[in-house]
Amino acid sequence: MSTQNVKISKGVDFVLIILYLVLLAIGLLAIFAVTYKDGDPVLQSFLSYKTDYSKQFYYGCVAMVLGLFILLTDSKFFPATANLWYAGGILMLLLVFPFHSAVKGTESIIRLGGFQFQPAEFCKISVALALAKYLSLPEMDFSRPKSQLIAAAITLVPAMLTIMQKETGLALVFFAFFLVMFREGLPPAYIIVGFAAAALVVSTLLLDKNLLAVILTVIAALVVFLYQRKIKRDRGFLVKIIFIWLLCVGVQRFGVPFLFTHVFEKHQVERIFSTIGKDIPEEYIKGEIKLDSKGKQKNAADYNVKQSKIAVGSGGIMGKGLLSGTQTRYGFVPEQRTDFIFDTIGEGFGFVGSFVLLGLYLLLLFRIVTIAERQRSAFSRCYAYGVASVFFFHISINLGMTIGLAPVIGIPLPLISYGGTSLLTFTVLLFILIRLDADRQMVLR
Repeated sequence: MSTQNVKISKGVDFVLIILYLVLLAIGLLAIFAVTYKDGDPVLQSFLSYKTDYSKQFYYGCVAMVLGLFILLTDSKFFPATANLWYAGGILMLLLVFPFHSAVKGTESIIRLGGFQFQPAEFCKISVALALAKYLSLPEMDFSRPKSQLIAAAITLVPAMLTIMQKETGLALVFFAFFLVMFREGLPPAYIIVGFAAAALVVSTLLLDKNLLAVILTVIAALVVFLYQRKIKRDRGFLVKIIFIWLLCVGVQRFGVPFLFTHVFEKHQVERIFSTIGKDIPEEYIKGEIKLDSKGKQKNAADYNVKQSKIAVGSGGIMGKGLLSGTQTRYGFVPEQRTDFIFDTIGEGFGFVGSFVLLGLYLLLLFRIVTIAERQRSAFSRCYAYGVASVFFFHISINLGMTIGLAPVIGIPLPLISYGGTSLLTFTVLLFILIRLDADRQMVLR
C-alpha cells in the first residue's frame, strides 16, 4: 500500500462510508423501479444520461469523487473557512432573488444551462460549519442570552431568506440546528416554550376560536389560584401571567390567521389541514376551493397522501417485487421519485424492506452521534450534531409525510430521493464529518 493510500484511509470511519454507499445504492434502485420503461436496454439506459436513474447514477459518481476530494483535504481547512462558507451561502441565497426560476411554486432554484441548483440546500452545509465555528470559540459562554441570540441568528437568517423564496418546507430544516444548541447548553425552557407554541397553533386549528380563548382564560385563572401566595409576595409574577395569557390569545386570534393568510401558500395551507383531517376554514381559504359530489372540499393533498398510504400498505409483508408495484409504477402517487420515494420501497419490498431501510437510517444516526461524542474538538462535535440533526429532520418528516403523520412540505429522503443538489449536499455533509473524525485526536478551532 502506498504512502498516499495510508494517509487517505488513516482514521477514516469505514462503517459510515459503507452505510452511505448502501443507501446510495438503494436510492438508485428505487428511482430505477419508478422510472424504468419496460423494454428499454438496462445497461444502455443507465449510461445514457436521458433517464432519471441514469442521471442519478452520474450524480452519485460525482458525489463519490467529491467525497474522495474532501477526504484528501486538510481537516483544518473546514474550521478555518467556516465563516467564508456561511458568507458564500448567504450570497447565493441573495442571488436567487434576481436570477431564480419558478419551478412547481417555488422561487428558490437557479438554472445554469441544463442544470438546476438550489442554494438553500447548500446553505445547510454552511450553517452547520458556521454554527460549529461559533459554538467552539474559546471564549464561548452559551449561558449568556447574547450568545444564544447570535447562534439563533446564524440559523434563522438563511431560514427567513428561504421562506421569502416560497420554500417554507426547506426553511424548516434550519430549525433542526437548535438541537445542536440544546446539546451545547441551551436551557430546556426553550424546548418547553417551543412545544407550547406548537401545541397552541395546533389547538387553534382544531378548536373553535372562542372555545380556545375560554380554555386559555381558565388555565390562566388556575395558575393565578395555585400561585396566589407567590403573587402576594411578588406582584410582578401576576403581570407575567397576564402577559403570557394576552400573548397566547393574541397568537390564537391574530398570529395564526396572519400566518395562514399572508405567509403560507395555498398548497401549504391545504397540506396542513389535510394532515389534521379538517376542512379549511373560510378565513384561511386562498383562491378557489373545489367541491366533490357530496359538497365537501376537495383537497389535492388528501389525494396525494391517500395514494401514498395505499402504496405502502399494498406491499404487505414481503412486497410485490422490484418492478411489480402498481401504485408507484403507473403514476398514481405524485412526486414519486422525490418526496414520496419511500412508497416505492414500501410497495416493492413490503414491511421487511421498509424495516431494513429504517434500520439503516437508525444505524446511520447512531453512528453519527457516536462519532460526535468521541471528538476532542468542540468544533467537530458541534458539526457532527449538526449533521445528525439535518438527517434526523429529513428522515422523520419525509417518512411522516408518506403515511400522513406530517404535512407534505416537500423535503427529500436523504441519499434516496432523486436530485443532484440534494445528493451532493448530503454527501458533503457526511464526508466533511468523516474527514474531521479522521483527525479526532486534534483540537480544531
